Amino acid sequence: MNKSNKLFLAVLFLFCSSFHFAWAQNDPLQSWNEGSSKSAIIAFVQAVIDKSGLDYVPPGERIAVFDNDGTLWSEQPAYFQLYFAMDRVKELAADHPEWKNQQPFKAVLEEDMETLVASGEEGLIQLIMVTHAGMTSNDFTDIVKKWLQTATHPTLKKPYTELVFKPMLELLDYLQKNDFKNYIVSGGGIEFMRPWSEEIYGIPPERVVGSSIVTKFKIEDGKPVLVREAKVIFIDDKAGKPIGINQHIGRRPIFAFGNSDGDLQMLQYTTLGVTAKRFAGIVHHTDETREFAYDRNSHIGRLDKALIEADSNGWTVVDMKKEWKVIYP
Repeated sequence: MNKSNKLFLAVLFLFCSSFHFAWAQNDPLQSWNEGSSKSAIIAFVQAVIDKSGLDYVPPGERIAVFDNDGTLWSEQPAYFQLYFAMDRVKELAADHPEWKNQQPFKAVLEEDMETLVASGEEGLIQLIMVTHAGMTSNDFTDIVKKWLQTATHPTLKKPYTELVFKPMLELLDYLQKNDFKNYIVSGGGIEFMRPWSEEIYGIPPERVVGSSIVTKFKIEDGKPVLVREAKVIFIDDKAGKPIGINQHIGRRPIFAFGNSDGDLQMLQYTTLGVTAKRFAGIVHHTDETREFAYDRNSHIGRLDKALIEADSNGWTVVDMKKEWKVIYP
């Protein structure tokens, strides 16, 4: 090969390398494989930010809502907030010897997940009331932060904050850069999520909508405090999600993402009965190797009715196994 051919090949290589780097840098969803879901997301965003297009939406109206458990981070084999409550029970058990024979606390102390799951919503609420109440909001925030710094997932053996989905982090960033306001709308406790939502997701605490318990204002030692009481005031799940959106946000979303039947009404509220362009997405957990595979028969994150409606309503269903290059950061 003569010198001129070598020079030509060298220049061609540099050009191709530079082009590939530039393309990668401009790709907002690098952890997503090329496919229908990625294309649908980008096409929607480009349509609503195009001032010359019929689907243009002003920045103030670009509201995006996301479920948390199973949508932004993992949720199997139990919700992470349940693991927090279980760890709290173990911490407090020395002061409650009666728990050794009292369900659902007995199941927690014996790590009997089958019995604990069988206790259902009533058992979960009992745990929440005991472990989340009887303290100020500031004290509860400190407890949550400390737990996240030290706790690890029982089966994945990683800190919970490392079990967020990298493709969804990219999506949040992509929307934010295009003047969307991202909100978490979750069945999880609002004060459980707010201490870390901004650091992990870039979503400030005022944009977190969740379930809540009664909180009372008091003056203690001359200082104003908010004291958490053992009484549920609002469950932000299923039909509660549109209500929570209306109460906390005051605008109907144009973009929504969930992963289970608990998100069905939020997806319906976002997309149905409107002529303007709207987007609804569902994370379908299909990757038993890198994460978990579950849908219709799962006791956590059951996905059945929403999966059926996705087809008839034109919602985007993301096949985690096929469409995500990586799961966690």
